Amino acid sequence: MNRIPENVENTLALLSEGNYVSDRSLSTAVHLALSLGRPLFLEGEAGVGKTEIAKVLADTLGRRLVRLQCYEGLDVASAVYEWNYAAQMIEIRLAEVEGAPDRERLGSDIFANKFLIHRPLLQALDPSTDGPPVLLIDELDRTDEAFEAYLLEVLSDFQITIPEIGTIRAEEPPIVIITSNRTREIHDALKRRCFYYWVDYPDAERELEILSIKAPQADARLSRQVVNFVQRLRATDLFKVPGIAETIDWASALHQLDIIELTPDAIDDTLGVLLKYQDDIAKIRGSEAAKILDEVKSEVALAQAVN
Repeated sequence: MNRIPENVENTLALLSEGNYVSDRSLSTAVHLALSLGRPLFLEGEAGVGKTEIAKVLADTLGRRLVRLQCYEGLDVASAVYEWNYAAQMIEIRLAEVEGAPDRERLGSDIFANKFLIHRPLLQALDPSTDGPPVLLIDELDRTDEAFEAYLLEVLSDFQITIPEIGTIRAEEPPIVIITSNRTREIHDALKRRCFYYWVDYPDAERELEILSIKAPQADARLSRQVVNFVQRLRATDLFKVPGIAETIDWASALHQLDIIELTPDAIDDTLGVLLKYQDDIAKIRGSEAAKILDEVKSEVALAQAVN
């Protein structure tokens, strides 16, 4: 288990060790959350690398990753705990066979910790020899406000109250990363318990650096063209602009097809890797893709001439 980094520079190096290309402002937010023991709330468009931060921290710090993937209708039984009803019924039947004990004793027996099924939030509070885990609460905006309200106790005091047992507290608070794609606004009460950071799309140079790490097999010239093309697409009025994950997938796909330079045909044939909605594909395919490609090639040529 690695120690929490002592400063922003060490945090930047820690993320880099996990092949995560971060800028200083994001590293500062991560460092403050780690050093002060506060949850980090990461908001931004899908595909900008929010979830990856939690994975990298778990890997580089040598901690267990506990992931709660949020969805509509998520409840306590799926996110926090539930009782093993089948095992409890067996315990009751065995007690009856042996001669029914008094009701109070039986109640305390069947609501013992051995019958408690720990779901992600409760798992994150469990003690571990490797140190407190990294708790990833992913895409919180997919849940409802009732679940947000339930999280307030967890994020404020790192404890969970179970009526039949009492309050369970973490010996050491987990490292908490919360992500949201902002499909709806998260309540201020929850945000106040966290440090906040908006994760934006990277600029061209940082995205090229990401590509060199995540898709190193792609030709350098091709990678530059891919990044510049994607950067221009993000300035286009699309239903869903491509994220970093799509940039990586596209570069890998083009390499797999032995393409070393973008052409209109190569773009048209592989747009489904980059764009995920038919209306967007139809809008870009053909003349619009060729127009953007001409601009990209002129830009790349100018940059090479300057260098």
